[in-house]
Amino acid sequence: MTKIKIGFAPTRRSIFSAPDAFKYRNLTAERLTELGIDFVDITDINQEGLLYNDEDRKKIAEKFKREKIDGLFLPHCNFGTEYQCGLLAKELDLPVLLWGPLDERPEKDGRRLRDTQCGLFATGKVLRRFNVPFTYLTNCRLSDPMFERGLKDFLRVCSIVKAFRNMRILQISTRPYDFMSTMCNEGELLEKFNIQISPIPMGELVDEVKKAKEAKEEIAPVINYLKKYFNINVSSENLVNVAALKVAYEKLIKKYACQAGAIQCWDQLQSEIGIMPCAANALLNEEGIPMVCETDIHGAITALLVEAAGLGEKRSFFADWTIRHPDEPNGELLQHCGPWPLSVAKEKPTLTCPLAFTHEGSLTAEAKHGEVTLARFDGDHGEYSLLLGNALGIDGPKGMGTYLWVKVRNIKRLEAKIVEGPYIHHCVGIHLELVPALYEACKYLGIKPDLYDPIEEDVKAYLRGEDVDLEVK
Repeated sequence: MTKIKIGFAPTRRSIFSAPDAFKYRNLTAERLTELGIDFVDITDINQEGLLYNDEDRKKIAEKFKREKIDGLFLPHCNFGTEYQCGLLAKELDLPVLLWGPLDERPEKDGRRLRDTQCGLFATGKVLRRFNVPFTYLTNCRLSDPMFERGLKDFLRVCSIVKAFRNMRILQISTRPYDFMSTMCNEGELLEKFNIQISPIPMGELVDEVKKAKEAKEEIAPVINYLKKYFNINVSSENLVNVAALKVAYEKLIKKYACQAGAIQCWDQLQSEIGIMPCAANALLNEEGIPMVCETDIHGAITALLVEAAGLGEKRSFFADWTIRHPDEPNGELLQHCGPWPLSVAKEKPTLTCPLAFTHEGSLTAEAKHGEVTLARFDGDHGEYSLLLGNALGIDGPKGMGTYLWVKVRNIKRLEAKIVEGPYIHHCVGIHLELVPALYEACKYLGIKPDLYDPIEEDVKAYLRGEDVDLEVK
């Protein structure tokens, strides 16, 4: 499970009840602990552990930077001090969660102790003045289901932003000559998003494969793993080649401090080591290190975003949109030569030859059915967006490679969206509902969320918690 650390900066304002603010500060911290949230507190900054003045705000900022938090949580324990929240959020430049506990019934004499909601309105405006994007968790009680869900969704958002701002991708060789569609603008990715590409020639990978084959103790565990979890339908020599390629990937990923890779999977590699890289890709993907096909850098970016959103709960898979379902009007085949992780498969995968190629080293297995999130980061002409949507895994004809038949709401609408761009035939899927978190994260990434179904209002309603009842006392 990916660990995300948030800075806990509860706030108050002096003209409202300080004791009640202190009470809710402590109750909120206790609830975070109950939920297993990793947070950095500020009880060492002042006796109350609350943000409300300049001097303490500067100390809080220094502490949060030192602790390397991934997001900022601003609970308004009464009205709160909106300009201190704005200044802190501006300085830290991290995802911000704005929330306050629902107020109690006014006292019999008409007094109100906290006016939390009013303060949230004020802070929202100030954050806008500071050009600080923020996530709003609806005014609710600590015991409400919405609080827990909102916190966990925010952790996903923080994870996505952290991954996006720290990306370095290993590019193994050029894109295939025939795949102009996977072209990317390396300079623009660096200038706009600080996404770094580490390009190496195919020969460097081949050299690492040769070294791995000589160090038999390194590839032996990989071979044993393959024999245990896969049906083997390749030669002994190529089984060794698959294992050696996996080990070579790991060494190069570590050498260049990358989080993912993209490889020219055909056809020079086959001339060098005689196999397809699909199964080795699958082994790396199972470990949460995306290795994508056809030197698709944007595909690797997408995989890292989806993996980050999933917080390590499940593995993602890199797929082609290929053909329509022969029986289901809104069905489509997601498929690739065999790079999908073992945990995605609903059957024991077979290590074999892929569709359309004669070299060994691919996998064949149908993926698990059920709800999936599908995504694609892409762009051209200086504008980037994230295609997002849901699909349902369904029955369909037997396939080759790693594959999953899916049903979407409207295949014609989706087809037009992909053809008209800026997308291509590649996407990344995961067996989790991550559309709201990925949608929300886009405001921090500087890219446009692009939903292929007209569900934007539904996503916003989910983020507002409209489907969750609030307990009013």
